[in-house]
Amino acid sequence: MKVVVAHNRYREAIPSGENVIVDTEIGQLREAGVEVVPFQRSSDSIDAMSAARKALLPISPVYGAAAQRELAAVLRAERPDVVHLHNPYPLLSPWVIRTAHAHGVPVVQTVHNYRQVCSSGLYFRDGHNCHDCRGKLIGLPAIRNRCYRGSAAQSAIMATTLAVHRPTWRSVDRYIALTDKIAAHLTDYGIPADRIVIKPNGLPDPGDPAPLGEGFLYGARLSPEKGLGLLLDAWRRHPDGSLGLLRIAGDGELRPLAEAAAAERSDVVYLGPLDRAGMTAARQASAVVVAVPTWEDVLPTVILEAMSTGRAVLGTAVGGIPYLVGTGPAAAGWLAEPDPVSLAAALPLARADAAAAAVAARARYREHFHPDVLTPRLISIYAEMAGSLTGKR
Repeated sequence: MKVVVAHNRYREAIPSGENVIVDTEIGQLREAGVEVVPFQRSSDSIDAMSAARKALLPISPVYGAAAQRELAAVLRAERPDVVHLHNPYPLLSPWVIRTAHAHGVPVVQTVHNYRQVCSSGLYFRDGHNCHDCRGKLIGLPAIRNRCYRGSAAQSAIMATTLAVHRPTWRSVDRYIALTDKIAAHLTDYGIPADRIVIKPNGLPDPGDPAPLGEGFLYGARLSPEKGLGLLLDAWRRHPDGSLGLLRIAGDGELRPLAEAAAAERSDVVYLGPLDRAGMTAARQASAVVVAVPTWEDVLPTVILEAMSTGRAVLGTAVGGIPYLVGTGPAAAGWLAEPDPVSLAAALPLARADAAAAAVAARARYREHFHPDVLTPRLISIYAEMAGSLTGKR
């Protein structure tokens, strides 16, 4: 089995769970004997481009001529069974689906966000969830609200790209929905249910968990949709020191909020941006990992990391988080509505029951998100596509 994995990497300066998942999945596939041919481009390369290439960047989400030439050459040389697409923006473009089909190769796509419909990919703007572009031929609300990179011009290009590529997206041979919520998003978009399979991301097994630490860890990009403001509002409803320590890791526009909270209270520590080793150490020092986005977060990698290392999760009941955490006695933690009162009520429960929930979190990871479970499922998807007639061979 030979697979081309196509992915436009996000900038390395901005931590990306999607980059981590793509790299991890490639490693898992290779360990399972699959020949993987990466076809990746990085947004970091944009800064070094010539002026002529930069001038063409605005239209690259629509077509991306260089990427199509390069992918065509790879397909001719490698003759893969399947192309597995992750993120196509901005340097690859959804046109890679058409290029693969023109060479008789079926396409599988893992859907990491909502960008078939939403120009930002988040269904979130101006501090609230937004579905204004659903069902529209072209996303004029995205243009009016400058949803893509804060630019009306770039938002117009992205909205045009989504309109142009509606038939392209509907030609994908098999969609991998990370959760039931993503499957519903695709069905609403018009994708037949028999072309959607639910398969979450997974992470390598880090081994037996370290002894349980103390307190809470929040590690995320410090932007409004990730819920730092919500968490601090809930935290302040408890006396200083009554919940143990809250560690905050990350960087972004809300960094001043984290710094102010750490200066205001003795039970809040701002760790700044951490590399992978730093995050591992912070997680080991904690008992509960907090993931409280207010947007419909698809499948936060921070939750997978917590469960795999035997740390319980306190999450908001949005997006794919209920799918990850689960419910009932076997749940990996606790779910709260994305409002300060509900989250404040959940914090002392999480502190009291962290040890028992940590055991359940590790068990849930091993049962549902371990490579031994997920990699064979992914290979079976490839095999079905390679042997089918839906790949336009």
